[in-house]
Amino acid sequence: MQTIQYTLDNGIATLTFDEPNSPVNTMCAQWQADLIEATEQVLKDKDAIQGIVLASNKTTFFAGADLKGTMRLQASDAPRVFGEIERMKKCFRTLETLGKPVVSCLNGSALGGGWEVALIGHYRVAIDNPKTQFGLPEVTLGLIPGATGITKMTRLLGLMSAQPYILESKLFNPRQALELGLVHELVADAAALRSAALAWIAANPSATQPWDAKDYKLPGGLPSNPKIAGALTVAPAMLKKTTRGLYPAPEAALAAMVEGATVDYDTALRIESRYLAQLIAGPVAKNMINTFFFNMNAIKSGQSRPAGVPRYKPQKVGILGAGMMGAGIAYSQASRGIATVLKDVSVEKAEHGKAYSTKLTQGRVDKAAMSPHDQSALLARITPTAQAADLAGCDLIIEAVFEQRELKATVTQEAEPQLAAGGFFASNTSTLPISGLAKASAKPEKFVGIHFFSPVDKMKLVEIIRGAQTNDETVARAFDYVQALGKIPIVVNDSRGFYTSRTFGTFVMEGAAMLGEGIPAAVIENAGIQCGMPVGPLAVLDETALSLSVHVLDQTRADFALEGKTYVATPGELLVERMVKGLNRPGRAAGGGFYDYPAEKGAKKSLWPQLKPLFEKPGQAYDMQDIKDRLLYRQAVETARCLCEGVLTTVHDANIGSIFGIGFPAYTGGAMQFIYSMGMETFVRRADVLAAKYGAGFALTDAVKASIARHQPSY
Repeated sequence: MQTIQYTLDNGIATLTFDEPNSPVNTMCAQWQADLIEATEQVLKDKDAIQGIVLASNKTTFFAGADLKGTMRLQASDAPRVFGEIERMKKCFRTLETLGKPVVSCLNGSALGGGWEVALIGHYRVAIDNPKTQFGLPEVTLGLIPGATGITKMTRLLGLMSAQPYILESKLFNPRQALELGLVHELVADAAALRSAALAWIAANPSATQPWDAKDYKLPGGLPSNPKIAGALTVAPAMLKKTTRGLYPAPEAALAAMVEGATVDYDTALRIESRYLAQLIAGPVAKNMINTFFFNMNAIKSGQSRPAGVPRYKPQKVGILGAGMMGAGIAYSQASRGIATVLKDVSVEKAEHGKAYSTKLTQGRVDKAAMSPHDQSALLARITPTAQAADLAGCDLIIEAVFEQRELKATVTQEAEPQLAAGGFFASNTSTLPISGLAKASAKPEKFVGIHFFSPVDKMKLVEIIRGAQTNDETVARAFDYVQALGKIPIVVNDSRGFYTSRTFGTFVMEGAAMLGEGIPAAVIENAGIQCGMPVGPLAVLDETALSLSVHVLDQTRADFALEGKTYVATPGELLVERMVKGLNRPGRAAGGGFYDYPAEKGAKKSLWPQLKPLFEKPGQAYDMQDIKDRLLYRQAVETARCLCEGVLTTVHDANIGSIFGIGFPAYTGGAMQFIYSMGMETFVRRADVLAAKYGAGFALTDAVKASIARHQPSY
C-alpha cells in the first residue's frame, strides 16, 4: 500500500494515512485501492484485533476528495463513479461493523471526504486547537457529502439540526464539535491522541455506531413527524428561491437527507451515492471546483504576487477621505489590528467617518459577537484628523477621495511626503488610469491602485492595479496588505476601468441599451436574476448612481479630447446620460433612477412608472434567452478581451474577480470558466450570432480567440 501504512501491534490495528508527494491526504485512486487492501487485511487479522486506530502522518488529518481527478470526469463517467463510491463506503461499513472499537485520531483539519473518513470511528479524539476545522464544504463546490456524510450527519444531529452543516457547509472547530457530540474527547497535543484512543478501546471492547443500535431513533423525529413535515414542506421552495434552480447541489443534498431518513442505513447510503455520482460528473460541480478551489488557492498561495519580494506587514496606514469608502477601509484595517489615520478636510468629517466603525462594532457588541473591551481597542486604532502632519510615519497611504483627477493629485502631493522611508502610496480609484494619477507622485514606482468595493466591510475582493511605472516591490506589498485585511487580492495591469469596472460597465450598459431598444424594464431585470446575477442591471445602476456613470463618461470624453480623439458613447451610456441630464433621475442616493424608492420604512422599491411611456415600444419582439445571453456573454467577451490585452494576466484573477467583484454567477465558475465549460467552439458560435444581432460588443477578434485558447487550463 502506498497511501496507507498498516500495522498490528499488541492487538491494535493502526491505519495511518500518508499520501506520498502530497502535503495532505486525499481520496485519490491509489488511496481507494489501498483502502480496499487495508480493509481486507483487517478482516484477515480480525481475531487478533482488539481495536482499530485511524491516524494521519500529515499536519492535517485528511483533506477529502481528489479534485483534480474530478475535473477530468465526463457525464458518461457517472455510473463508474457510483461504483467507486459504493466500494469505498463498503470498506467504511466493514470497518465500523467489525465488532471492534474504531477510534479516529484527529491531529488536524478534516474537511469534506476527510470528515467522512473521521466519521468511520465510533469514537473521535481531536487536538483542542481553535484553528482546526471540521465539516462538509462540498455544497460550496457544487457537490454533496456523498461518502456517508449526509447519512451520518443526519442520523447524528437530526434532519433540522444537520441542515446548516450540510446545506450551508457550516464548519466547526474541535470544541464546537465536542458540544455537538461529533467529537467525543479533546486532548492538548498530538502526543496525547493515541493514549486517549487506546484507553477508550480498552474500556469499550465492542462498539457500534448509534444507528446500528436496536433502540436508535433519529434525533428530532422522522420526516413524518408533524413538526418536521411542516418545515420540510417549505424547505424546497426556500432553497429554490436561493438557488434559482441554477445550483443543483443544495437541492440534491436536501433530497438525500429526507429520502435517506425514511429508509434503512444501507439504502440511505446508496441514495446519497446516486446523487453524488450525478453531480460530480456535471458541469456546475466542475465549474465551482475549478474556481472556488483551484483558482482561489492560486490566489491565496500568492501566484499573482511578484516573486522574490519579502513579506510586508502593515503597521500604520493613512486614509485620505472619510466618506463611505474611506470609513469602510478604516474599519477593515482597525479590525485587523492596524493603526489607522483617517484624514479629511475637517476633524468633524473625519470623526463622522470613524463613527461608521462605532456603528459596526456596536452592532457586534449588541449581538455578543464582540466584547466592549475589544470594541474600545478597535476604535482606539483609528485616529481622525484634518492635519497632514498626523500621517507622518505611515508605511502606506491610500487616497479615497472623489473620482476627480485634480483633487486626487492635490491630496497625493500633500500627503506623500509624510510616508515613512520606503513607504508606498495607493489610489482607491475605480476607473481612472493609475499611470495618469501617478504623474502627481514624486515616486511613481511606489504608486499603485488598490481598488476596494463597496461596502468595504462586506466585500471580499480588492483589485490591485499596476501602473506603467509601478515596481514589483510595490505590487507585492499591496498584495500583502490586502491579505492582511483578510480580503482576496487580484492583480491587473492599468487601463481605463481596469478589469472589474470595465467589465461591470458592459453588464449595466447592456441592460440600459436593451431598455433603449424598447424591451420592458421588468423583463430586463428578471432576465438578470434568472441568469444568476445578484440583481438586474438597472437596479445595480441605481445603487452605484447613474450620476457616477455620467461623471465617468464625461471624464472619458475629456481624456480622449486631450489625446485628440473623440469618444463614441455606447447606446447604454447615452440612455443613462439622458436619465441624469434630461430626466433628473441620478440614482437611489439622490432620490430615484430607474426605480422609485418610497420614504416609508419597509416599503419596497418599484420601477419608475415613466420608463414605460418613455422607452417601451408596444409590440417590440424580444427573446428571453437572447436577453440572458447578452447579459452574460457581454461580460465574458470583455473579460476575454482584457486577457488578450494584458489587463488580466491569469485566468484565476479573471474568474475570482468576476464573481467576487461584479457578481458573475458562481455556478458558471466565473467569466472565463463560463467560456471553457461550454467549449470554445460553442461559445464563439453563440457570440458570433449575438454580434450579428446586437453589435460589436460581442465580436471576438482572432487575437482574442487565440488568447482564450492559450489560457485554457488543463487538469
